[in-house]
Amino acid sequence: MRRLAWLAVLTVLVATSCARPTPEQQVVNDAARALGGAERLQAVKTIVLEGEGTQYNLGQDVVPNASGQTFHVTPYKRAIDIAGERARTELVRVPKFTYWQGLAPQRQIQGIDKAIGYNVVPNGTASRVAQTAADDRRAEFLRYPITAVRAALDPLAQVTNARTGNGESSVQVVTSGGPAFTLVIDAATKLPTRVTTEANHVNLGDVTIATAFADYQNVGGLQLPARLTTKTDDFTTGEVRVVKQVVDADAGDLAAPVQVASAQAPAAQPPNVTVEEVSRGFWLLAGGSHHSALVEFSDHLMLIDAPQNDARTLAVIAKARELRPGKALTQVVNSHHHFDHSGGIRAAVSEGLTVITHQGNAAFIEDAVKRPHTRVPDALARNPKPLKLETVTDEKAMTDGTMTVNLYSIPSEHSETMLMAYLPKERALVVIDLYEPGEPQNMFLARFVEDLKKRNLRVDRIVPLHGKITPFAQMVKDATGS
Repeated sequence: MRRLAWLAVLTVLVATSCARPTPEQQVVNDAARALGGAERLQAVKTIVLEGEGTQYNLGQDVVPNASGQTFHVTPYKRAIDIAGERARTELVRVPKFTYWQGLAPQRQIQGIDKAIGYNVVPNGTASRVAQTAADDRRAEFLRYPITAVRAALDPLAQVTNARTGNGESSVQVVTSGGPAFTLVIDAATKLPTRVTTEANHVNLGDVTIATAFADYQNVGGLQLPARLTTKTDDFTTGEVRVVKQVVDADAGDLAAPVQVASAQAPAAQPPNVTVEEVSRGFWLLAGGSHHSALVEFSDHLMLIDAPQNDARTLAVIAKARELRPGKALTQVVNSHHHFDHSGGIRAAVSEGLTVITHQGNAAFIEDAVKRPHTRVPDALARNPKPLKLETVTDEKAMTDGTMTVNLYSIPSEHSETMLMAYLPKERALVVIDLYEPGEPQNMFLARFVEDLKKRNLRVDRIVPLHGKITPFAQMVKDATGS
């Protein structure tokens, strides 16, 4: 009898234990219940969102960390195939600032079909994007309440690390397909307040991307947010204000086009670095969309601009050393803080180069060098070196009797913390972004030419770091339209 009693007690304890959810399960269950119930969530096939919004110009504003430059987005439409793990976003954005490509509306269509990402240009041609971009879109797919909670409800998902504090509860989720995220819910309403994912950024390294949700409304028996705000770390990158959302509407065919699905994701190609001698001891290192310039002094070499990423900058550095193998490359001039022109700074630091930049970029450069790059270790993470930094306020002359380079501040609507390089003996001016020969739009050129007159420099040639070397007279002609 005693043995039977103990078996009965044990049975009750086991049953009670099985019935009681873990703290992690409780967070997910609470979120599912608040959104409309787990059964309703599992039944959802599609969601279509329509509205308008704002995009911010991360890494490309007039000064580091600014957020004043925006694109107004309207219309905005995002169709989501929940079970198929597909989504397609169509939008038109209009720059509300002086944008280098002009002020015309820009139409964008971006899709994700499981692991396949693709873009569609206005004429209907679709192309597959790099796998890193596709992985970012898979993460974006999960940064939405319905998709996130459904993924967390999957019995094959790993849900761990339940936490509560500051009026919120959170869990970490590794999906059955591999991508991971953190689900955060309001402690009172139990509605998801945000979903965060971890990512690698070429310039910023390890980043947290968070999409926050607000203004929930009942749509077809579900609670759906009408306002979504996305941040990369502390910087707001986008806002969507939903004016219409429909559950289980016809979302259209969201599958990747056949020609895209059958194509390989484009792989990064080895950088091509070409050499054009501008004059004795002065070269343009081109071969891609972003160029650099190399200047030879009597006892060292100086590079002007370390653009794009590690691969490009390291290839440029290698070419510079190949041109003058017996001379040390010791300096790199950072033209301005924009991500596409500072993406190689960490690589330059890893090679021991001193960085010369505008005073207004100093804190930005210091932060860039300090940031952790553990998810995808870059050159500096693999070969740590201390930052050696010199700054320019208005102008700085560097000369050794054989070569002279004058660096000047040249603020513009493109960047207020920009430098240009003038070689007086060669009568050459190295210009970045303010003039791109052959481009239909040169939005900053007129002001640049007027500001250049105040410097009273004798210039014969423009050495642009986008485009080909051009006579100064041609630049003036392009500025005036005559």
